[in-house]
Amino acid sequence: MPVRSLRSRLTLAAVASVAAVGLLAGCGSSAADGDADAAPVTLRVGAVTAPATDIVEAAGDAIADGYEIELVEASDYVTINNMLAAGDIDANFSQHEPYMTEFNTKNDAALEAVQPVYNFVIAFYSKTLSDIAELPDGATVAIPNDSSNTARALKLLADADIVTLAAGVDPYAATVDDIAENPKNLEFLSLEINQLNTAYDEADLVFQWPSHIAALGLTPQDDGLLTELDDRFALQLVVPSEDADSDATRALIDAFTSDEVREIIEGNATIEAAF
Repeated sequence: MPVRSLRSRLTLAAVASVAAVGLLAGCGSSAADGDADAAPVTLRVGAVTAPATDIVEAAGDAIADGYEIELVEASDYVTINNMLAAGDIDANFSQHEPYMTEFNTKNDAALEAVQPVYNFVIAFYSKTLSDIAELPDGATVAIPNDSSNTARALKLLADADIVTLAAGVDPYAATVDDIAENPKNLEFLSLEINQLNTAYDEADLVFQWPSHIAALGLTPQDDGLLTELDDRFALQLVVPSEDADSDATRALIDAFTSDEVREIIEGNATIEAAF
């Protein structure tokens, strides 16, 4: 009888121990499934320069409970897309959709633009000219070397009747080879976007994004000789295509279209909200 009683007590203790472990495991699952005490999910969002970096931080202030945004800065647009394609970050905010499409094609990538956030004024600048009419014969014109922004720069020159594109050419896909008439015998210098500022001292005319030209103390409104604002080039929140419909992406979209983000946009004269 004593032996049986001892065995019974041990059996009851084992059952109680298993029940306790099960209860603790159940508590752990509840926290992971959205308990208020659970750690938030960190979403890493890449950006290259201000004001995109400022907007990522503002979106971090607005992100829904259960998430937080970590800003990851990169030096250039190819790197930030490679990071996203490799899964090193969860989203990026540094490019327009035509640039992203070109990256996908060249790199067999599957990135998707899910939300336009702001549009920006693009311009040509000159250190020596005060009016585009002063552009000399044989002038050197620095333009971006990626196809979408090359076309954007050439279209702006064509719209100003400085060059003429060949008949039938899609101006949004134009290349230097598509220039049919070049009466000023312009010479084109193709550079990475983040290298165009270096051409400002040497070239007669430089095409540049406002976020980069700001480093030289210039703005498109005050210093641009030719300016353009085109909705197709709005800066986009970009994610891997497989995540385009996820809850995390929905939370990012809500954060990037929040009042906090709009306040940053409205405080910057070179950009305007696209949502």
